[in-house]
Amino acid sequence: MKNYLKVLMLLFLAAIMLAACGGNEKASGSGEKGNGEQIVLDLSIPEPEGAKYDVAAKHFKEELEKLTNDEMTVKIYYSNALGGEKEVFELMSNNSLDMSIQSAGPMVNWVEEISVFDLPFLLDNREHAHAVLDGEVGDELAQKFEETANVKVLGWVENGFVATSSNKAINSVDDVKGMKIRVQENELQIDAWEEFGAAPTPMAWTEVFTGLQQGVIDGHSNSLATIQTSQIYEVQSHVALLEDRYQPGPIAMSKQSFESLSPEHQEAVVKAAESTVPVGRDANQQKIDEAYDFLVEQGIEITEPDKESFKAIMTPVYEKWGPIIGEDLIEKIRNTEY
Repeated sequence: MKNYLKVLMLLFLAAIMLAACGGNEKASGSGEKGNGEQIVLDLSIPEPEGAKYDVAAKHFKEELEKLTNDEMTVKIYYSNALGGEKEVFELMSNNSLDMSIQSAGPMVNWVEEISVFDLPFLLDNREHAHAVLDGEVGDELAQKFEETANVKVLGWVENGFVATSSNKAINSVDDVKGMKIRVQENELQIDAWEEFGAAPTPMAWTEVFTGLQQGVIDGHSNSLATIQTSQIYEVQSHVALLEDRYQPGPIAMSKQSFESLSPEHQEAVVKAAESTVPVGRDANQQKIDEAYDFLVEQGIEITEPDKESFKAIMTPVYEKWGPIIGEDLIEKIRNTEY
């Protein structure tokens, strides 16, 4: 009887040990893996395969594999398969997702200063934007976001400057008066378009195509590349290169996931991200250039509006939002050399 009980006890202890070993494995890549098992980081992008963020994500994956001798890799999830962009930041904040490359827009839910990029015509051009993001301002915003959201920003790629689609030519601010323009659920964007004389209409991105098709909205702002890939050209006839605001695209990672890695693997992740920044930016510009040619071929009329007519009426927006965002931050961006 004693021998029988002893055998049962040994079997019970063995079962506990097996369960404990199995419990250390995760479906996602969060955390170091023992026994030579490859670490797989799950990475979400909002676009389909072949789009600009996919180019960046695949470069990051290849660099990470190279830097770690295949000890680490990445699994890419396309087209918001894991949730919308705000949900993706929330997942990383809770350490339920490792990484993402997507628009910075939802970051304002954690750090209001990031809405500085929604201030119309604050940035002169891409070179100015890159200098801001790669310098003191980009570092400060990344640090605040990490402290507040528990998500690290490893580098900034971009969605770039936005264009405005419509069914009539936009050559000056007078041409947008009364137009129902889709905006994100963003008070600053609403204020800006109201000042332009339009009727800003907050709407989820998933509803935009149908909204344009049915005339619920008259136009929207987005990257030229997105106007192509989302087939907006099928329901709109004109695009204005207004470029009133710029959208950064952070390469972001769950802080807890990052800190669970060994120092060597952390260094590899940082280096892979640094290598990805210029690749991601070049991919965005290439996609924009390709989209421009494609849209012209589709018969879309592309205009370059008189931006000064828009800028001239922006004083009330800056007066309202300057104290909220921070006058010092705005001036620092204006004075950034490039």
